[in-house]
Amino acid sequence: MTAVLGLDHGGRRIGVAAGDTETRMAFPRPALVRRNLDADLAVSEGAGLVVIGLPLNMDGSEGPQAAAARSFGDRLAALGMRIAYQDERLSSWEAGERLAEAGARPSRRSGQLDSAAARVILQQYLDAQPPEETE
Repeated sequence: MTAVLGLDHGGRRIGVAAGDTETRMAFPRPALVRRNLDADLAVSEGAGLVVIGLPLNMDGSEGPQAAAARSFGDRLAALGMRIAYQDERLSSWEAGERLAEAGARPSRRSGQLDSAAARVILQQYLDAQPPEETE
C-alpha cells in the first residue's frame, strides 16, 4: 500500500486530498493557504507519491498555469518527493457539482472547493491505475 497525496495547485490556495493505492479511495483534507514551499509541504502526510493536477487547456495543450504546476512539481521532486501529474480539466466544475448535490455552498475563501477538486484529481488518478498485486 502506498499513501498518495493529491494537490490542486493554485496561486492562493492548494487543495489537498489523501488516499492510498490499496483502497483506491481519495478524501479531501483542509486546503492550504499559500505561504512558502516549506509550509506547503507540511501536508505530505507521509505520502509515497504526490499527484499534482495539471491544468490543461480544453484542446489538451499546456499553458502558463500548467507550467506553474510543473514548476511546483519540480520543486517538490527536488526535495525527494515522487511526483505524478493528472489532467485536471473540469475538476473544479465536477467538485462544485458534487458539493451542490450534497447541499454544500462553500465560499471561495474556505478552500473547500479546492480540496474537493483535489479529491476529484486524486480519485481520477487512482481509478486509472492497475490494481496492486497482493501476495
